[in-house]
Amino acid sequence: MSKKSYRQAINEALAQEMRRDPTVIVMGEDNVGGMGAPGEDDAWGGVLGVTKGLMPEFGRARVLDTPITESAFIGAAAGAAATGLRPVAELMFVDFMGVCFDQIYNQAGKFRYMFGGQGTTPLVIRTMYGAGFRAASQHSQCLYPVFTHIPGLKVVIPSSPYEAKGLMIQSIRDDDPVIFFEHKVMYDDEEEVPDEPYTIPFGEANLTREGGDVTVVAIGRMVQFANQVADKLEKDGIGCTVIDPRTTSPLDTDSILESVAETGRLVVVDEASPRCNMATDISALVSQEAFSALKAPIRMVTPPHTPVPFAPELEDLYIPGPDQIEAAVRAVAGYRA
Repeated sequence: MSKKSYRQAINEALAQEMRRDPTVIVMGEDNVGGMGAPGEDDAWGGVLGVTKGLMPEFGRARVLDTPITESAFIGAAAGAAATGLRPVAELMFVDFMGVCFDQIYNQAGKFRYMFGGQGTTPLVIRTMYGAGFRAASQHSQCLYPVFTHIPGLKVVIPSSPYEAKGLMIQSIRDDDPVIFFEHKVMYDDEEEVPDEPYTIPFGEANLTREGGDVTVVAIGRMVQFANQVADKLEKDGIGCTVIDPRTTSPLDTDSILESVAETGRLVVVDEASPRCNMATDISALVSQEAFSALKAPIRMVTPPHTPVPFAPELEDLYIPGPDQIEAAVRAVAGYRA
């Protein structure tokens, strides 16, 4: 086991699966450096270098540069998955889903159902999401609730390098289309990650902290902030169970409901816009299935319902952070009906 960044963990998962299975291919914009362009081969490895180094080992037949036309190459990836390959396609920013959404939700996501369970679509779409990178409104959104809404898609949101590697390998081996969300601010985060391949099952949440007073469900990068708050509040006698769902479809509802039954309090932290996001979905789930267990109103910690600002000071204020999470946890922990 060695220390790896979030970026390196994903790269290693891709390389190990490509060595194991010759049907795994990688495709996307600037994965290689430009077909036929002068200069160094493998110059980019994607916009933030996640696939760098794959082309020299696996060649241009398995690591493909694509034109800047998401509708074309995401459609091609869906077709390749339906006909025997296991493509990993990079939708550079999730914000670009608008030009290829039909290929995802109306085609790939429905193939298995439309063919009576006889067809499989082992497609992984890697995509970047999230604010904090100074990339403006068109490159900073958290759109995983949109994909979670679509039956037939699996939605994966790793919160650390360890999670990223195991979930990526699981995604490639899965026979259904998977949307794999990578927070662009986390690419340089490091932790110990096993060198050998391993998988993390879908639909099994991870309890990153355990305490008896408040359940905190946090998604993606928000897990880091929730852990910080849990560690701080433990010194003040407030115990938090922090739940990282890992996947929003399938969602581990049992772990959430079991924890709320023990604590009686829930805070949900979600970087997506507040209308119809995962915070509202999880809050509704608990309200319906575990209302009698609640000792305090549910609190949701989300950004405001606005586009992501470009000004650094405003972007920092936009992103839910430890201060907001702490305030929400203290509010529900101290609630008296």
